[in-house]
Amino acid sequence: MRKNAISTRVLAALSAGALVSTVITVGATSSANAATPKAGGTLYFLEHTPRLDHYDPSRIYTGRDLAFMNSFHTRTLVAYNPVPGEKGTTLVPDLATNTGVPSNEAKTWKFTLRPGSTFEDGVAITCEHVKYGTSRVFATDVINDGPAYLQSWLDIPKNADGTSTYTGPYKNTPAGVAAFNKAVTCKGSTITFNLNKSIADFNYLATYGVISPVQKKLDTGDKYDLNPQATGPYKIVENSNTQLRLVRNAKWKKSSDSVRTPYPDEVIIQFGLDEEVIDQIMFEDSIPNAVNFGGPLPTNRDKFFKDAKFADRRMNNSDPYARYLAFNLVKMPCMEIRQAMYYARDAKALLDYAGGPDYAGSYATGVISPLLATDFEATKVVGPSDYKNTADVLDATTGFKPSGNVAKAQALMDTAKTKCPADYKKATETGIVIDGRPSASDNDTIPINVAAFARVGIKISYNLIKSGYYPTVMDATKQSDLSTSGWGADWANASTVIPELFTTAGGFNLSQNSKDPAYKAFEDKVNLAMKTTDRKKQAALWKELDKEAMKNFWVLPTLFGKAQEVWGSAVSNVFFWVPQGNLAYGKLWINQ
Repeated sequence: MRKNAISTRVLAALSAGALVSTVITVGATSSANAATPKAGGTLYFLEHTPRLDHYDPSRIYTGRDLAFMNSFHTRTLVAYNPVPGEKGTTLVPDLATNTGVPSNEAKTWKFTLRPGSTFEDGVAITCEHVKYGTSRVFATDVINDGPAYLQSWLDIPKNADGTSTYTGPYKNTPAGVAAFNKAVTCKGSTITFNLNKSIADFNYLATYGVISPVQKKLDTGDKYDLNPQATGPYKIVENSNTQLRLVRNAKWKKSSDSVRTPYPDEVIIQFGLDEEVIDQIMFEDSIPNAVNFGGPLPTNRDKFFKDAKFADRRMNNSDPYARYLAFNLVKMPCMEIRQAMYYARDAKALLDYAGGPDYAGSYATGVISPLLATDFEATKVVGPSDYKNTADVLDATTGFKPSGNVAKAQALMDTAKTKCPADYKKATETGIVIDGRPSASDNDTIPINVAAFARVGIKISYNLIKSGYYPTVMDATKQSDLSTSGWGADWANASTVIPELFTTAGGFNLSQNSKDPAYKAFEDKVNLAMKTTDRKKQAALWKELDKEAMKNFWVLPTLFGKAQEVWGSAVSNVFFWVPQGNLAYGKLWINQ
């Protein structure tokens, strides 16, 4: 699925997923919802980071950024219906006239483009533009960080090392180009995708920018990220460390786009703002046409959520993300030290700081979220056996205690001292480095972690990455010992969780686990699950694999999360959009 944006609301939102169920909502819509929609004005989003990770549609993979860019700037073949509740998980046609027509046991998928859709320069969008946009994701040395499903699913031969023989539009071979041209074909306005396996839910991938049009003559490779051509109702006119400014795209036609309704004249993300300053702006309502893009600070949540005057300007939801720290096994091969870090961690202090169960969520038992109900089951390997239990008690089954099972952690460290002395020395003398994004809460949370791990002699420090977090940690040459992250299903199947996080074919394997002795058997079971068409049997396999990944301690699971949203009094039609786990940004209007 999508990666978590790691915002200050304890690591907030990832991306698309047809996840419905336990959504707890406070102030689900703004008080002006009954009013007539208004066009005009400027809608502001206030953000503390210096920029979004990506703007190139082929490279966007965090839920919040997908929700934002796909609402305003980027059109895809199909989209999620931007309405509240369960209906919001329904696929609807976007650039296509349908939501995809499968054949050949879902190994062949066809989409027919609707007429009248254009780029911001007025050029009509054609099948060839979509095909070219699809080709770019194979140039992994240039176009990276986005979903990797196409490389795995399209019927293109693989090299001995598992990589595609097609290497994208920039550097390729005649054989590779021929293979791609066979896998993706155009006939008039119809594009056909030929897959190497049956993928019954391939059309859900078509909600992502990896299958969106790009003009070859305007493609500047990595630099396309700075100012990609708009296909939606807004285009980028400024992209700096100060702000991202979008204005109306004069070439966009409502007649060709039944999904989007552009209300504001301009949409601006203001970057680099202090998080406390953002919260004060929300408290004072000094910019009434603004949304806090990263959510309120943990220390300010009670002020928003226990004061009736903010009742129509706040929202608190279970989100679809499982948060975790990914162990980089290349740098942390000793399982006992990984286990010791899990058991020594003071999860209770961190949960309490983040607002407790009311705001932060519950202790994670794996990487499959409870909102992915069909595939979820508490692993009973880590976390509480009952995932809803947040009491500070020792779980006899898993050995987990929220405030830390120090005795168990120390015993593991004692074993590591003999079993893997070099790793023990690194952990206790050199120290372990954790990747993270800077936040105003760091002065409080980092000391909690330092003290907790010190109880068993482990030293830690932080590599705080101000911008380009995921491009950094997904680069094996730059990733530290652990990387803070989170993940939610791309759609309602753990096929978009387990393979993505823990196999080399996945697009987000921060654990670098391919040389772990347990990897081959794990990968074989993943491949079996991917081929299993009986959904009940497949779900059982995903549950087993979640459990196995936790037994291997490839990640340190932390929370099944919640996320809070606050906004100004002039922002109307605010509702939670289930598939993206965020507000439906494109449906907001300014009521002033």
